Amino acid sequence: MSQVIYLTKEGLQKLEEELKNLKEVKRVEIAEKLKEAISFWDLSENSEYEDARNEQAQVELRITDLEEQLKHVEIIEESKKTTGKVTMGSLVEIESLEDKEKVSYKIVGSTESNILWETPLISNESPVGKALLGKKKWDSVKVKAHSGSFEYKILSVK
Repeated sequence: MSQVIYLTKEGLQKLEEELKNLKEVKRVEIAEKLKEAISFWDLSENSEYEDARNEQAQVELRITDLEEQLKHVEIIEESKKTTGKVTMGSLVEIESLEDKEKVSYKIVGSTESNILWETPLISNESPVGKALLGKKKWDSVKVKAHSGSFEYKILSVK
């Protein structure tokens, strides 16, 4: 993996906390499960042992993935957001020209995106994110997505 991973400072902190938790908490929990399962002797028919080994493999895979991502992180600098144009890290309020519905998004890297948050975090690689990047307040953008085409007006950029 050599692709740049764009993260806000908060996103970087979350990944680092997840990695720390996996290494310092989950590994210890799994080691205890393995120790207990081994005490049952016959490992060939020991479902507790198999479950613990599978969980261990998943945790180690996630640790490796996180470590690799952290090698390629580029922080979205706060100072870059003050240009008046939509950039990575910008908080953008848009209005649908079709139904006048207003929504705000924060533009982040794909690793950090999460549309379920109070202020949805959308990826710079998503159709809406791509369309908004580089635009300014009052610009209109057309977005082509799998579900159709949409047009929005940018109401604010912070």
